[in-house]
Amino acid sequence: MRTLLIPICAAAVFALPAQADRLPIPANAPPSFAAECGGCHLPFPPALLTAPDWKQVMARLDKHYGDNASLDEKTRRELEDFLVRHAATDRRKAGAGDPPRLTESVWFRREHREVPQAVWNDARVKSAANCAACHTRAEAGSYREREIVVPGLGRHK
Repeated sequence: MRTLLIPICAAAVFALPAQADRLPIPANAPPSFAAECGGCHLPFPPALLTAPDWKQVMARLDKHYGDNASLDEKTRRELEDFLVRHAATDRRKAGAGDPPRLTESVWFRREHREVPQAVWNDARVKSAANCAACHTRAEAGSYREREIVVPGLGRHK
């Protein structure tokens, strides 16, 4: 039994970084996900927020980070159900805010700690929530470091 556990545990540990770099949109995403969420920004992978955070975001669409993103109730419910079903565990708990902010989470800050303030202020980036500004394959759910191109700084090393 011990000899089986060690390879299984080692495989699980070594798989973590690759998994963290891959956050694809689940294949069962409703068409309204790309249409509604992607109408203004990159549709964020549901695994970036926890279920309670997504519920809070979806409950206040009339005040969606400074915009009115209200939806009819059927579409809102469909999107909330999808987001909650594929949400993250507490390890990605969003930072404080109303609505919750992924960009204020401990996880986000740790991952982006090397990014200079000038990058966030760059007109090509505009916001820390604009993942696609640097993550060249974010739309495909890939956030690998080798695919990062930072406006004004070039390829991530």
